[in-house]
Amino acid sequence: MNNHLPSIFSAKIIQLLLLLSLSGCSQSPPIAIGLNDGHLNSCPASPNCVNSEAEDPQHKINALTVNGPITTKMEMLFQVISSMPRTQLQKREANYLWFSVKTPLMRFTDDLELLLDHQGKVQVRSASRLGHSDFNVNRKRVEQLRIKLLEKKQDPSS
Repeated sequence: MNNHLPSIFSAKIIQLLLLLSLSGCSQSPPIAIGLNDGHLNSCPASPNCVNSEAEDPQHKINALTVNGPITTKMEMLFQVISSMPRTQLQKREANYLWFSVKTPLMRFTDDLELLLDHQGKVQVRSASRLGHSDFNVNRKRVEQLRIKLLEKKQDPSS
């Protein structure tokens, strides 16, 4: 019987995980980032994206609610998102924020975008750069952000 088989198998698993983690670090920004005619870009057909401006239920998520003047809204969004783990600001404009977010385990990069529209709603898009399914990571991220914004609103020190 070959006693080296388990160690060879373990070594191959480690190599595969290392390769996957390195590929997660080298992802370039997607082409469909930013604004398109004053709106966030739509989601691809894959289920690894949510967008408050989407029509289809697979990608649709409610816009975020933040009260106050435009500068206050954008500053609160910036502060709350910046405090989230593995999040890095990529672009900041008067009514638009773009953050890259690393997933915890494999360090894949996702993109989180927010747009304060003309009606004062905060439109949001969160999308994975790679893969087909995201196991609802992007949806959970936006809902976590929604909770953090509600907590911030109720905090008398904010």
